[in-house]
Amino acid sequence: MAESENINPGNINLSERAQSVLKGLIRCYVDGGAPVGSRTLAKETDLALSPATIRNVMVDLEDYGLIHAPHTSAGRVPTIKGYRFFINSLLKVGPIANKSLGCSPGPYMRQMTERLSGISDQTSILTGATEMLSQITSFAGIVSTPSNSHAQIRQIEFLNLSEKRVLTILITDDGQVQNKVLSAHREYSESELIEAANFFNAKYSAQSVHGVRAQLSAHMKQDHKNMHREMRTAMKMAGQLFDDKAIQANENVLVSGENNLLSIPEFSELNKLRQLFDTFKTKQVLFDLLQKSMFTEGINIFIGEESGYEPFRDCSVIAASYEVDHKKVGVLGVIRPTRMQYDEVISAVDVTAKLLGSALSFNSTQ
Repeated sequence: MAESENINPGNINLSERAQSVLKGLIRCYVDGGAPVGSRTLAKETDLALSPATIRNVMVDLEDYGLIHAPHTSAGRVPTIKGYRFFINSLLKVGPIANKSLGCSPGPYMRQMTERLSGISDQTSILTGATEMLSQITSFAGIVSTPSNSHAQIRQIEFLNLSEKRVLTILITDDGQVQNKVLSAHREYSESELIEAANFFNAKYSAQSVHGVRAQLSAHMKQDHKNMHREMRTAMKMAGQLFDDKAIQANENVLVSGENNLLSIPEFSELNKLRQLFDTFKTKQVLFDLLQKSMFTEGINIFIGEESGYEPFRDCSVIAASYEVDHKKVGVLGVIRPTRMQYDEVISAVDVTAKLLGSALSFNSTQ
């Protein structure tokens, strides 16, 4: 698991007794959602310590900044720093449990494999994976779609629509199809668009999207008067398709199960919920956050303010990159308030990312 750069409690040396108390407190708080007192810990855990002893240990944990008392409550809850210490030092992640996720690893893997098998459309595979992850965790599932910037262009087509509009269809060698309706300054005949497409395919076919974007940017700065007709048409149509905003929009994020968050007590405040749902709608913050996990090893966990984004101050994001043909191409994860069963959710994200990569790799060979 990747450690946070923002909050690093690695310099804290806790005794085994303090570690056990912290672990027990986090478990109780995650299960019950209420501040945990020393009597509760003594009764509901196997610490074999008196409430007075636990109380003394909790004072030390509070001094370290690992737990705190919300308002005037006698109980304590873990801080972000406490969660980070727990995840980095105390958490043992095993297979998906049957405790709260409602599915053991075998059935979940079979369900996921069955759901993704036979699907040839990349978007449907991505949607299926994030919906399945959302269902098993009861959280919001998110996934960044693979970028096509390094894919090679197979062909482009320009189709005439009504009212000075042209439909551009871009097909790349990895099977992705990108459609975009473009605005034209005049009506184009069918023959003009065919000639323009033929010119573009002859000049740019088998080149990468990234390379063609750079070439088009240079060509658009040239004097169009010196270009022949089909070249001018191709430059105008393809220039709109390959501009930075269009490419960025294609590198998007799919979200599933955000309505699962409506029933969570931590989001009872309407302003918090509205801010989070606005983030789901615009997606740019989600994309930026997932990109942070793109080239790191293992599972990435952002707890609260560690993400660097205000809408996620009360949330944890657990994410893992997925690979197609041994190359990292995107990131899949879940979003939920910081109070969660981290071990089980980490396992679910890890398994789903691997199954998603396998499904997409198999699809790319068909």
